[in-house]
Amino acid sequence: PRGTAHGDAGGILVFLKCAVMELVFPPCFQGYSESPDLEFEYADTDKWTAELSELYSYTEGPEFLLNRKCFEEDFRIHMRDKKWPELERTQHRTHAMRLLDGLEVTAREKRLRVARAILYVAQGTFGECSSEAEVQAWMRYNIFLLLEVGTFNALVELLNMEIDNSAACSSAVRKPAISLADSTDLRVLLNIMYLIVETVRQEAEGDKPEWKSMRQTFRAELGAPLYNNEPFSVMLFGMVTKFCSGHAPHFPMKKVLLLLWKTVLCTLGGFEELQSMKAEKREMLGLPPLPEDSIQVIRNMRAASPPASASDLIEQQQKRGRREHKALIKQDNLDAFNERDPYKADDSREEEEENDDDNSLEGETFPLERDEVMPPPTQHPPSDRITCPKGLPWAPKVREKDIEMFLESSRSKFIGYTLGSDTNTVVGLPRPIHESIRTLKLHKYTSIAEVQVHMEEEYLRSPLSGGEEEVEQVPAEILYQGLLPSLPQYMIALLKILLAAAPTSKAKTDSINILADVLPEEMPTTVLQSMKLGVDVNRHKEIIVKAISAVLLLLLKHFKLNHIYQVRWAEAEECALRASIERFNSRRYDRAHGNPDFLPVDNCLQSVLGQRVDLPEDFQVNYDLWLEREVFSRPISWEELLQ
Repeated sequence: PRGTAHGDAGGILVFLKCAVMELVFPPCFQGYSESPDLEFEYADTDKWTAELSELYSYTEGPEFLLNRKCFEEDFRIHMRDKKWPELERTQHRTHAMRLLDGLEVTAREKRLRVARAILYVAQGTFGECSSEAEVQAWMRYNIFLLLEVGTFNALVELLNMEIDNSAACSSAVRKPAISLADSTDLRVLLNIMYLIVETVRQEAEGDKPEWKSMRQTFRAELGAPLYNNEPFSVMLFGMVTKFCSGHAPHFPMKKVLLLLWKTVLCTLGGFEELQSMKAEKREMLGLPPLPEDSIQVIRNMRAASPPASASDLIEQQQKRGRREHKALIKQDNLDAFNERDPYKADDSREEEEENDDDNSLEGETFPLERDEVMPPPTQHPPSDRITCPKGLPWAPKVREKDIEMFLESSRSKFIGYTLGSDTNTVVGLPRPIHESIRTLKLHKYTSIAEVQVHMEEEYLRSPLSGGEEEVEQVPAEILYQGLLPSLPQYMIALLKILLAAAPTSKAKTDSINILADVLPEEMPTTVLQSMKLGVDVNRHKEIIVKAISAVLLLLLKHFKLNHIYQVRWAEAEECALRASIERFNSRRYDRAHGNPDFLPVDNCLQSVLGQRVDLPEDFQVNYDLWLEREVFSRPISWEELLQ
């Protein structure tokens, strides 16, 4: 990508926008709308309950009762005649400490049963509640209780031990088919950690003052290099690369990616915090405040439509080909008409553009075909008319470099010489150029990236006089330092999983298996079970795409704000990926490097030497279809052939 100095990430941003395919928006036409606008809220995440439900798959349904059974068996030993809601806070804390001590045992089965009991507590002890609101209230209370006694740090140690468990990894590698049972221990640990991170991250109205202080402490510890001298997010990135390398195919990737997303969101902050950090940084650098809040602008915009499919494009081209041919207007008559009434010409031009847009969307048939092909247009009430603003919904921004380039080209055209970086001298330029320069300066905008690039250039110009740079250890800087040694591997791993989760019409046998934490041990035997599993698999892939897209977008935005050169990793990795794809294509289609998988049926020597060429049956059928459609059904233009 050809990124500019102010930090455009090139084609990677377009790639990220196309990656989130789960939000399908209706198109916004300038005319009538056949469907109302989508009611959605542009935010960092969905509602709390929706985010929690996406953690589980339908295949994990029976495990909820198993978690409750493990908790009640241990709870009845110490509290025989009472239930969890009937205990006092001191008793809650004592039992939570007792469960935490149970994680220290060496027996794997006992440790798993204690972990399931802790998971049941984190799920709100739903067996003792009578309503959904009651479960949510007890869930927040229990999670802050578990966080207070130090459960999260103990879970991190267990997770690190499971990552380094070579016996489980080698067993999973040897298995021909990996199922849900191979990742039981990891799924239980990741479920508890995700519930803690997602619940503590979100603020609620009834939160106690001590919970707010615990939230700030937890965010600081989560982003600090406390776990193996690296942030917790780097440990999760390591799980992603280990999974993609094939050394640990049993890792539950959906839960790992969801936990990674919420960890990055909790430590770095969402869009609102990013906007406030940007305003503070502009004030610190002496720049004027932002002209508008980009988050509010996007929230007020109508839902965008995804790119059109190939079939829709072909249909539009066919309809556009049947459009009536309009009579052409001579250029001199058109110029005279514009000179007489320029304002009317502008209005007519706008109306013509609107009509052309409508024709490009719906097409126009010949008069004889209109009654047969298209039904009469339906009359929509005036309330269905959509008023789309003519222009961009955000304020334009002009760089100083853009003004200099415009003046340089104008001076070269009208005067014949240039004045360098002078943006004030307009002598000799026509009046429309003066108005253009005044408009450009009215929307002049200096970004943080331009200031950072200028500071780096000054430091490179005089490194000795500049002194040592003091880098503020903010969460984004700490995370970048932890990711930097293996940054290419992390990004390649995320893109490989994203490619495996993308919808396709062909079976991707050579891609990685991302369904290890959704497939049951025994495949379904009934039609209903098969349909349920199919829905679960599609939902599983959509959630993975959502998590990866959110992680990449958060990293791009925060690293770009921290320093413009930190976002160049996206550009560099995209160039490396593009080079790898080109090398593969050259090896696959280049005649000098023959691959047996891509050899043609006849290499032009077999038939010449008299050898028999056995053509498969599907080749013969396809060849006959090609002859019928491309050769016999098309008339021959002898004039073009003789020319």
